Amino acid sequence: MRTIPTREFGTGTDQPAKVRKWALDLLSGLAPESLADAVLVLDELVSNVLRHGRTPARVRLVRKAGHLRFEVTDASPRPARPRPPDVDGGRGLMMIGACSRRWGQWQHDGGKTVWAELAVG
Repeated sequence: MRTIPTREFGTGTDQPAKVRKWALDLLSGLAPESLADAVLVLDELVSNVLRHGRTPARVRLVRKAGHLRFEVTDASPRPARPRPPDVDGGRGLMMIGACSRRWGQWQHDGGKTVWAELAVG
């Protein structure tokens, strides 16, 4: 198992792109379809924090053979909840569910962590 050091991110509109670049640099050896799913899932997790959570926020990546896990922690105690899609959103957690093996969250002092696990080649 290899745990990558966490990456903190702020509230700016440039943050998703910076986190994507960080992940792309770390995951360059993945198969193209696994990399595409991983970046989509990470982007949705980060975007959800920026839209619904609170900073400070950070991303943690855990990589094992055939397995990748993203953990995104933010300072909001409000749980992430799927909602019916509309013109303003509501598709992020559905996409995370479709691209990942499983996802979930846990509450802790100071906020919550939403995680997703992917099978990768």
